[in-house]
Amino acid sequence: MVPAGGVDLCVQAFGEPPAPAVLLIAGAASAMDWWDEEFCRRLAAGGRRVVRYDHRDTGRSTSFTPGAPPYTWSDLAADALALLDSLDMPRAHLVAFGLGGRLAQALAAAHPARVWSLTLIAPAAFAAWPDAEWGDRRVAVDRLVAEVQERAGPFQPDEPRLRRLAQRVFDRSVDMMSSQINHRIVFAEAPAQDGPVTVPTLVLNGTMDRFAAPPPPGARLVRLDGVGHEYPPQAVWPQVLGEILRHTTAAATDRRTSLG
Repeated sequence: MVPAGGVDLCVQAFGEPPAPAVLLIAGAASAMDWWDEEFCRRLAAGGRRVVRYDHRDTGRSTSFTPGAPPYTWSDLAADALALLDSLDMPRAHLVAFGLGGRLAQALAAAHPARVWSLTLIAPAAFAAWPDAEWGDRRVAVDRLVAEVQERAGPFQPDEPRLRRLAQRVFDRSVDMMSSQINHRIVFAEAPAQDGPVTVPTLVLNGTMDRFAAPPPPGARLVRLDGVGHEYPPQAVWPQVLGEILRHTTAAATDRRTSLG
């Protein structure tokens, strides 16, 4: 647990300093469990210091009363910056999924000196998600499994594995109702765009993603064949990890050169 921005965030790190930092930002209402632990380890094995964390109101991080979040979507973005401060990371590469990409872009636009690069995986515009009895473990797990199955491509995990992941997410969450309701409220209030993003940006979009937002201007787009709106499935890890490692290496080299 790390204090950041007036809340406590649950954090897990892979790799050792002084390797370049990579901060993984999950999507809306998503705990860090959705970033597969083995995916994180393989990324760290490429010479990176990889950090995944629970947003406030997800996982073990500080939780608030459902329906009355005392924060905005911009506070979620500020949490990422405060987390870098707490971990003594002057700058980092940001890798974000879904609506987490909105947080990463906001951070890069407001604090470009703190961000080496952006990698946006399945960036999405806000879309309302269905209500459910999120306080009921069986109902909530069924809903999480169904959402992945509806949005993912053919490489999605088999149902028993996916169900175990959803159960872990529920069991780790202080209040699943807060995760779902409060994030829906704050992301619905997010502006359509932030200021210009000047850091090198890579976008990884699945060819079967029905929710993908247009890549930001100047971004390099890479298509993931057979992938839907989902965290990178294991079948495409070699491609995704290779792209992230190449992008972060090139971005850091270019920025060091530009800074003299």
